[in-house]
Amino acid sequence: MFYWLYERMLFGQIQLLPRHICFMLSGADLAADPGKCARVAEWCTEINAALARSSLPAESGDRTEIKSLTFHVNPLPDNEIARCLPEIKKIAEVARLVLHYGDKEEVSGSGLAVVVAIGKSGREEITDCIRKLARNGISPDEIDEKALESCLTFRYDPDIVIKTGGDHLTDFLIWQSVYSELFFSDVNWKYFRRVDFLRVLRDYQSRIRRFGK
Repeated sequence: MFYWLYERMLFGQIQLLPRHICFMLSGADLAADPGKCARVAEWCTEINAALARSSLPAESGDRTEIKSLTFHVNPLPDNEIARCLPEIKKIAEVARLVLHYGDKEEVSGSGLAVVVAIGKSGREEITDCIRKLARNGISPDEIDEKALESCLTFRYDPDIVIKTGGDHLTDFLIWQSVYSELFFSDVNWKYFRRVDFLRVLRDYQSRIRRFGK
């Protein structure tokens, strides 16, 4: 009862939602609760639906909503990946899942865009971009931000990067997250609740984003 009332109070304080959210998870995090990814995706769809029903004014002519959700997971042993995959794939029941693991990419479901990337590091992504540019015969003078961004695997900039249970980020989304707001939660992934997520969303709108200025 208490948490329900607290969640309702927190939601009432949210007027501006981030469009793109990224969770950084360790392999141990995912292994401890692989089903949490689907629950977070469900929270996002519920929050979007609740905001759409509310009477809050639109921001800048377009009501803000969560448009994408990303989970980056540090490398996992193959047996752990196999154990976690069935729970991760439940995301497709509530959202559009793009799942990256090893050399595989699987797409399923519809709705909110949710990406789960297991073991894909930011350094690998940048290295792959350079290789693509070289294979395409791009000269050094022609390489700029747009050229590099066109080769990225993940072509969006998260508004929020959330790390649960610690204060060490992975090197995922090195390029994309340079201007992201970082949130560190003392709550471990296994015990991360909807109320903890709502706290992050509430605190996000109080930050002044400077985008490097």
